[in-house]
Amino acid sequence: MGMKARFSLDLFCRVVDNYGDIGVCWRLARQLVREHQLAVTLWVDDLASFQRLCAQVDPAAACQQIEGVAVRHWNGAAFAAYVCPDVVIEAFACDLPEAVLAAMLAAPRPPLWLNLEYLSAEAWVEDCHALPSLHPSGKLRKYFFFPGFSARTGGLLCERSLSARRNAFQNDGAARADFLAGLGIRPAPGAHLATLFCYPSAPVGAMLRRLDASATPWHLVVPEGVATAALADFAPQRLAISVLPFVAQHEYDRLLWAADFNFVRGEDSFVRAQWAARPFVWQIYPQEEGVHLVKLAAFLARYGGGSDLVAASAFWNGDGGDADALGRCMHAPELQQHAKDWAESLAKNGDLASNLVEFIGKMG
Repeated sequence: MGMKARFSLDLFCRVVDNYGDIGVCWRLARQLVREHQLAVTLWVDDLASFQRLCAQVDPAAACQQIEGVAVRHWNGAAFAAYVCPDVVIEAFACDLPEAVLAAMLAAPRPPLWLNLEYLSAEAWVEDCHALPSLHPSGKLRKYFFFPGFSARTGGLLCERSLSARRNAFQNDGAARADFLAGLGIRPAPGAHLATLFCYPSAPVGAMLRRLDASATPWHLVVPEGVATAALADFAPQRLAISVLPFVAQHEYDRLLWAADFNFVRGEDSFVRAQWAARPFVWQIYPQEEGVHLVKLAAFLARYGGGSDLVAASAFWNGDGGDADALGRCMHAPELQQHAKDWAESLAKNGDLASNLVEFIGKMG
């Protein structure tokens, strides 16, 4: 393909569960521009959901430039005169528009075609990472690029400066207090801070009752629209609760850094919680026939953290488990150090954007 130092890349994203898919794609697009000087176009079918994560997005604009990324609205008319870039990335098997596929097939030099897969800790991912699949036409190959938790995968999304910025923030009590105050959050002296981002099926009521009865005071931060019914039915005695509008991704990162414990869901917040180097419990995206529980177990087998975290995770994901274990995890100092050690180990695998650019260069 004769890849240049700077090349063009189109990233296609369908918004499936409101925020997870576009959250990952937006982080990746910005990093490819900022750190690797690529010309990136992000095609998104739901700009209204995108706007909740990035206030600069105009949901009515067919084409806009945001932080160096060309953001295009994915609709049929937009592909009438589609010009192939050097690289096409199909995020999470979203299926390319027929017009795009036709343009790729007709191009004298077809673009490199990759499918960015969902994150999984399962062992088979290492064997399938970067494997090609031949298109029925025989003219195109699609390569499957898997994020993951080992050096035999594509790694995780992580900006070059993230660890340094996180450490500086977490070592500066005044910076933490100022940041929280800017969001209207003022925990009582001695109170622990937790964040809650979950799906409607999470047993939020049981968690709220345990925090309310805890000898250690807690302050819970919840994005608006999340766990609305459970919060409405709960009358706290000691637990402080702050409901916030959705914040920009860089502010959400700092919120995770500021917390003592994080409840996260899906993929994007799950990954950012790991880079926050703070204890967390993950609610995985539910799938039919309990397939998601296999993925949860695979992650916990890699992550470790002890039997209480396994039981707490099972409870939080509706698979039995132990509600009391959840309370113990939120007060376990050993999980604090474990989270820091885990983040350091992940960094050794390189980051997803850099590994992706390196793979593209090799294929060129």
